[in-house]
Amino acid sequence: MKIKEILTEVKRIALKTPFITALRRVETIEFVRAKVLCDDGSLGIGEAPATFAITGEDIPIILSSIKSTKEKLLGKDILTSLELLHKMSIGSSAKAALDMAFVSLLINEKCQTPLEYFNIKDKRAIQTDITISLNHKEKMFADAKEALQNGMDILKVKLGSDISHAIEVTKLLSYELPSAKLLIDANQAWSLDESLKYVNAVEDLNIELIEQPVVADDLESLKIITNATKIPILADEATFTLEDVKRAYESSCADMINIKLMKCGGVTKAIEILEYAREKKIICMLGSMLEGPYSINAALYLAFAYRDVIKYVDLDSPLLYKEAPSELDFNFFKNSISIVRDKS
Repeated sequence: MKIKEILTEVKRIALKTPFITALRRVETIEFVRAKVLCDDGSLGIGEAPATFAITGEDIPIILSSIKSTKEKLLGKDILTSLELLHKMSIGSSAKAALDMAFVSLLINEKCQTPLEYFNIKDKRAIQTDITISLNHKEKMFADAKEALQNGMDILKVKLGSDISHAIEVTKLLSYELPSAKLLIDANQAWSLDESLKYVNAVEDLNIELIEQPVVADDLESLKIITNATKIPILADEATFTLEDVKRAYESSCADMINIKLMKCGGVTKAIEILEYAREKKIICMLGSMLEGPYSINAALYLAFAYRDVIKYVDLDSPLLYKEAPSELDFNFFKNSISIVRDKS
């Protein structure tokens, strides 16, 4: 099986409501779909969303990056292509799209199903969180209350640079919605002093974790915050690669890590991180950007395969879609995700 052609197209999926964080506002998911065609007719598909604020890649950059790989990859077998891909100097999201396409081709080549390839034995449903977008306090409370009423109790709460607003929202949700599991996500919006002010103000509340309060490269401040609170601190943008994860673990700058295919470069690199996390007993979240169905599928197979390592699943994009696409291999009912198809 050798690569005959690599094609790309830009896809869009409208959201039910705007997705708002400290870094961006999104009303329609936009992503590149990469199609890798082999000489035996096999087709592998991968996807990469435009998340310039996080990975530094927009749609033109992703398209250009994938186009630049063709000369080195055409005519090569899949394993060789994977090795070459991860030596290339292109963005992590572009790599992720090709990586997941290559992995799907490997599954075909081995005549396996994804469940067999990822050695998934436990098929019980898993739960994802649901995002509560950054907004004024009353709107965030209304959205959180509606989510709970709809059976979604794991809330990924997006907070911004206004630390007083962040504290007010957190207290309101904790006091008024005590059954909610609150995952607080600052998206690098706070300084060290603001972060310490926040953790001191909410220390006694029922909060599951605080995600990436300070900028990604400030591991020293992240460690100070981690040591200053009993609330678990989750490193997200600080941990793109396996090397980043090792650095975070060895420096004890966070209690948990967030793994995303678009950060690390795809399924094969995520597996390397998950295996390291399993060895070191690192608690993980498996996260995502706002992504299309094929990249969500790829992440979810990992969520099922590494459920002993992954404590939190942040793969709620399909719950935010205006209409569910047919390409999903999983059923999303409220925040419960179950396998409904096993494509080969």
